[in-house]
Amino acid sequence: MPVDTQKILEAAEAVGKLLVQHPAVEKYKQAQKAVTEDAEAARLLSEFDRQIEALGRLEQSGGAITDAQRMQLEALQGRIVSHIKIKALNMAQVEFVDLLRKVSQTYQKPLAESSGMGGGGGGGAGGGPKLTMPRPS
Repeated sequence: MPVDTQKILEAAEAVGKLLVQHPAVEKYKQAQKAVTEDAEAARLLSEFDRQIEALGRLEQSGGAITDAQRMQLEALQGRIVSHIKIKALNMAQVEFVDLLRKVSQTYQKPLAESSGMGGGGGGGAGGGPKLTMPRPS
């Protein structure tokens, strides 16, 4: 029996409401807030964005990134990843993204099974539609 789009969207909204209540989502929001409210973390991330943007402009204009610039960026990256609140944000983000991945695999599994693409949930190019082109003779 066909299902209309509205019914699917209502189910998706219900899943979204469940996700909001998951501890991984709350942990991620709290970690984001902690980083935003920490002046040093915000400064480090802002400086990183500024350096990446400047190096991108340099490369686009045909310039070469010097070893000194590369080392400066690496040093900044080291300070960022060792910052306790940024580290907590990264860990919370991994947990959050893993939850979303599991949800995605779960709803994609019946699609893969019904299309005869097998029931595997891991690896590959994803569970989306496959386009095949005839080969020239």
